[in-house]
Parts: sequence; structure tokens; C-alpha cells
Amino acid sequence: MRLVIAMMKHETNTFSPVPTPLARFGRGGGGEVLEGKVAYDAYKGTGSGLGAFIDLAEKHGADFEIPIAAEAWPSGHVYDEAYEQIVAKILKAVEKGCDALLLDLHGAMVTQSREDGEGELLARLRKLAPRLPIGVALDMHTNFYPAIAENANVVAGYQTYPHIDNYETAIRAGKPIFALLKGEARPTMAWGNRPMLPHVMRQGTDDFPNKELQEMTRRMEREGALCATLFTGFPHADISLAGLSAVVVTDNDRKLAEKYREELLDFAWSNRQSFVYKLEPLADSLGRAKQATQYPVVLLDHYDNAASGGTMDTMTVLGAIIDSGLDSVAAFAIHDPAAVKQMIAAGVGAKITIKLGGKIDMPSIGRKGEPREVTGTVKLISNGQYHNRGPASRGVLMDMGPTVVLDTGKVEIVVISRHQEPNDLGCFLSVGIDPLEKKYLMLKSRIHYRAGFKPIAKQIIECAGVGVCTSDYSMLNFKKVRRPIYPLDNVNDPQP
Repeated sequence: MRLVIAMMKHETNTFSPVPTPLARFGRGGGGEVLEGKVAYDAYKGTGSGLGAFIDLAEKHGADFEIPIAAEAWPSGHVYDEAYEQIVAKILKAVEKGCDALLLDLHGAMVTQSREDGEGELLARLRKLAPRLPIGVALDMHTNFYPAIAENANVVAGYQTYPHIDNYETAIRAGKPIFALLKGEARPTMAWGNRPMLPHVMRQGTDDFPNKELQEMTRRMEREGALCATLFTGFPHADISLAGLSAVVVTDNDRKLAEKYREELLDFAWSNRQSFVYKLEPLADSLGRAKQATQYPVVLLDHYDNAASGGTMDTMTVLGAIIDSGLDSVAAFAIHDPAAVKQMIAAGVGAKITIKLGGKIDMPSIGRKGEPREVTGTVKLISNGQYHNRGPASRGVLMDMGPTVVLDTGKVEIVVISRHQEPNDLGCFLSVGIDPLEKKYLMLKSRIHYRAGFKPIAKQIIECAGVGVCTSDYSMLNFKKVRRPIYPLDNVNDPQP
């Protein structure tokens, strides 16, 4: 048995000014996109979807090839050239002949010329190999398009947010493919959507209604579905089918798949108001932070995080924290490669005044970058690499690029050269900061921080700042998304 296993993952924020060339999909000091034995070594034994596919293949004694393992932090439209190079690697491997294909995709990739990067890939694959069994693992933030369902045999998506079930999701996507190969199952899929854009800050699977929706998908799988998935969708993509959808795969039982699909969609729609986020002024948030008596307190800069395509260099929240006089603060992170170079040149121990952050304009929300002058001591210089402890992406190499800790006396600021979401304690521990010894942890994150930091946080305060991950939908000029759609429009009934 010969398999092809590949990864192509990017969540595209169409409002983001951060470019997405092929190099953004690279890993390690050289920035190369991984493939072959290098990709195997990087992901074998990890809690990733690719790691799960590797384990499944080896368990079944299959030969397999990994033509590419391309993954990039969310950002703006993927360059067409980058997309074509990634897709070409996968097509070439399949063209050589294989018995099945297992794909670790995201589901919200938008290129310069295509709204549905994943669907286009699958359509090309299906044209090349009409009867090839294809299993696909997707992110919960998939914006689902018909081409995905039309060209894959099995689709499974994450059931947790923060995403700590990458490995388990790939197992759910892969096992039915092996059953199909053995003639033990006939995967049958039903999918659908509702015209709604659930707010990312209300999508956590600790919270109603997504907690209940994901419990429903697991119950459906216990009752006979091969895979059941509720995709909350990614709202910061101005594309026609952005939003919530559901996919259910059964063993040759279309009526059951359709019944489960409607159950999920109806529950989500009937509770759509619970997916709406209510904002709090930043001054009020920091006022509450000053009243804290138990620590650490997490201060979320949720308008500007890497995992939603933010520039990660806006200084509004960090500046307000500095101005407020809060002490014993660790901030992760400000993305500013130029400042990193300047501080590395100054050296550890140097006192330096720099213009930090604010290097990138955000025309989609009408904001210019606003650097902030900060004075501090260069406390540490690092290559920025560490392995996640888990539960998020357990064992996977994280690469912040050259990294510096700037200590203002009250605030220790981690300044990075490559985008990195703070979803693991390793982002601090790897640069000599023990988060348990700090009173306040400023994190540029929305929900993913919960994987590593919720267990230690005594209080969580959401801080409204500035950024293309804005939690205020009125800041975003939607032009392409289907209308009417809730809550952008006052929709009362599902559309046909």
C-alpha cells in the first residue's frame, strides 16, 4: 500500500496587510518549506495532524511519501505563486500513483485569485485521480465551499478551540479511509451552512453555544457517524461563504448524515445571538486589572494576534499598560524585526530607547502604524526556537526568529522577528520568563491562549486595542460576503 501524506495550512485574514509568500510557510533558521525525511522528522511523534497521519500509515504498514508540509501563521492573501508551488508538489506525488491521499489542510485559505484554496486543490486532485480515496483534516475555522465536499471522501474538523485535538482530528479523518480501502465502509457525506458569522471571541469550546455544539458532534460519532463536524468559520475573510457550516460523514447512510447536519445547523442558528461579542472600553478593562488581588492576571490584546492574521505590532494595549503604571508585567509579543536587530546590535545589558512596533499600516481599517518610544534594558537575546509542551501542537517546533526581551523595569516585553501565537507557556519559559512569577501577562491572543495559560490564570481581562483582528465588526468593510448575514444584517430566518 502506498500513501501520499501532505500538509497545506493557512488561515487567510483578507483584511491583513501581512504578506504571505512561500517563505512564510518555512520553518527553522533557513526558512525552508519542509518535505520528505525532514518533514517526517519534524512531525513524527508530535500532536499534529501530520503526526497522526504518519502514525496511521505506519500502523497499517504502508509506504508513504510526504511531498510537502507547508504551514504558515495567518496573514493576508496567499501569493498565487506560493500556492501553485505547494499544490504542484502534492499533485506530482499523487501523479506517481498511490492508494490513498491524506491531507492536513486548514480550510480558510484565500489566495490572490481564489476564495477557496483547499477546494481548488481537491478539484485538481480529483481530476488527476478520479477514484482516489482522499481524507481531509480541517481546522474548526474552515469557511466551507462545495468543492471540498465534492472532491473528498472523508472530511473531519477540529472539535476544540483552542485547538488541542489536531492529532485526534486527523485520526478521525484517516480511519474511514483505511476502512474504505479494506471494503469495510462506504463514506457518505452531507454538508450545509447558515448565514451567520460567529465572533471568534465567542467561539471557544469552553463556552456556550460552541461547547454544546461540539458535544453534539462527539455524540453523533458515538451513535454511528464516521465523522461529525461543526465549523464555526473564520469571519475575518471577506469571501462569499465565510461563516458557520456543518459536515457529517456516515457509512452509506445519507439520511442520517443529513439529519445530523440539520441538527447541528439548527442549534447553531437558534442560538446565534450567543455568538455575538460585547465590547468593553480599554480604560475600563485596565481599571479592573488594577483591582486584582490574585495573580497572574491575563490581559488579552485580542485585536492583534498572530493566529487571526494580525500584524502583532500594534502598541495600543501595551502602551496603555505602561502608562497605567502596572508592575510585574510580561508581554508577548511585539513583532518588530527592525527593533530586534537594533537591540541585538546594542547587546545584552545595554540600556536603549527605541521606537517599538507600529511599523505596518492597516489600510483595511483606516489606521496607520503608530510606533511607541520605549526605554529599557536588553535583558536576553535568543534564536527564538522552542518546542511546544502542549496540549496545543505538542512537540512541534515553534520559531519566533531572532528574539529579544526588553525590560522597562515594570514590563518585560518579548520582541520577535517571526509571528507566533502565545498558546504555550514555552513562549515565555524559552526566554527566561516564568509566567507564574508575574502579576500580569499581556498576550496578543483571542482564544488559543487558553491552551497554555488558562490553567494558571487567576483572572482574564479582555482588552480592546487596535488591529486587523478587531473584535468590532463595524471596523471591517465587508464587500464579498453573502448578504444578508447575521449579525451584519438583521437576519431572522435561515436562507434557502
